[in-house]
Amino acid sequence: MAVETKEYRAEARFQRVSPQKARLVLDLIKGRGVEEALTVAAFTKKRIAPVIHKLLTSAVDNAKYVSGEQGIDLDVDNLYVKLALANDGPRMKRIRPAPMGRAFRYQRRLTHIILSVAEREAVKGLVTKVEEPKAAVKAPKAAKTKAEEPKTAAKTAGATKKKATKSA
Repeated sequence: MAVETKEYRAEARFQRVSPQKARLVLDLIKGRGVEEALTVAAFTKKRIAPVIHKLLTSAVDNAKYVSGEQGIDLDVDNLYVKLALANDGPRMKRIRPAPMGRAFRYQRRLTHIILSVAEREAVKGLVTKVEEPKAAVKAPKAAKTKAEEPKTAAKTAGATKKKATKSA
């Protein structure tokens, strides 16, 4: 049975940047851990990068708040960027003067940015904590001592018989 992971999201709507330019930064952080994604967004030299940094911080804060309200145990260090989308918003139609008294139309694009963070599931093969199995380490030693006991008992019994015959 699959365990459902909770997603926490944040949106920034009507941002004055084209979706294509926003996707350049979003592709850098998609699938990364939150801490790493925050540093990438902080040091990216694009005009939309601070907005994405603020949006990612908001998504993490939403995760903290909602998990606290619902009583869910959330490990913030285990969060990663699950979804990063830049959708088209409405377009603003503008006019640029052209030669000979004409006018050319162009469009200023707006973007709706959606970020979703989720908690990474623990993989069975992935070691997160190194623990020494105390029971497994002691068990083989106990098995060896049981196997050696009859031999040592036989040896000591034979040695005491030899000492008894020599002294008599």
